[in-house]
Amino acid sequence: MKYYLVAGEASGDLHGANLMKALKAEDGEAVFRYFGGDKMKTEGGELVKHYADMAFMGFTEVILNLRTIFRNLKVCKDDILNWKPDVLILIDFPGFNLKIAAFAKANGIKVCYYISPKVWAWNQKRVLKIKKVVDHMFCILPFEVDFYKEWGMKVDYVGNPLLDEIAQFTPDVNFRENNQLGGEKIIALLPGSRKQEIARLLPVMLSITESYPHCIFAIAAAPSFTEAYYHQFMGDKKVKLLFNNTYNLLHYAHAAIVASGTATLETALFKVPQVVVYKGGTISIAIARMLVKIKFISLVNLIVNKKIVTELIQEDCNTQKVNEALKIIMEGAGRNMMLKDYDELLLLMGKPGASAKTAKLISTYVK
Repeated sequence: MKYYLVAGEASGDLHGANLMKALKAEDGEAVFRYFGGDKMKTEGGELVKHYADMAFMGFTEVILNLRTIFRNLKVCKDDILNWKPDVLILIDFPGFNLKIAAFAKANGIKVCYYISPKVWAWNQKRVLKIKKVVDHMFCILPFEVDFYKEWGMKVDYVGNPLLDEIAQFTPDVNFRENNQLGGEKIIALLPGSRKQEIARLLPVMLSITESYPHCIFAIAAAPSFTEAYYHQFMGDKKVKLLFNNTYNLLHYAHAAIVASGTATLETALFKVPQVVVYKGGTISIAIARMLVKIKFISLVNLIVNKKIVTELIQEDCNTQKVNEALKIIMEGAGRNMMLKDYDELLLLMGKPGASAKTAKLISTYVK
């Protein structure tokens, strides 16, 4: 069978790769074509466009890049029509993917959506559109099932694919030695995978390094950027830059400062105490504050439905507050409480197997 996948950012690339692997186990003759990234490329098939050319962050950034977005949409639609897949699998990235879903549905192509759009956060009536253009929705957060049920839509809960990825991970016993990390406590910096968020968040993250002279800071670098891009922010600070090594970094890290997104959940699953940060464009944030209807921005807090990790957003994302929040989780009661709360999160998340379950369901539904 011919599977066409669309992932528009780093997390989607990760989940797409795991799903492709699981689909190959279900269908030995599976053929893939996709918008995605390097991880999906390792699973074979044909990469049409890399997510590095697609991910734009915030309302104003989207407006400024509308020409590129429309061009990417056209490329994707034309390619889908030319290739004629048996099924289209869309992975998160709703601003782009819901348009592709409507196009595919209008052209008689079966649409599966893996990792639900976060319609529960704002503009919940988008569920009505999703019901029309998506044949099968696969959710990875427990509370999403009840949310969709309230809108009269049946969805499949498949667990969370991050559990699959982490279960497959084997730590590198020579990680510290190979990266000259010594025996110091490691503070991991995860500034995201989009250019805009790295530019806004990394300078704030790096501004606290001098307050921890006995620790070593290490940046989890996105593979779509060069060393030179990161060095413009690092200067002569005592910081390590690590590409394609995020899980090893989290395995050995004592604490972390993390951009809001999938990485906050990954960090928690590795049981690393963290501070969550986020900065967007002024107009984007103002609009978001009017529209977003959720209490938290980090997945960690959302899943457990209480404050576990500190979230520093926009004006609160500054040197002083990041420093204060980090000190609380470096040792003592604050650190112990967060680690205890992580146990509650792990219980709610359940067991690995999301990719295999989703692949089996897709194969069943399509055939």
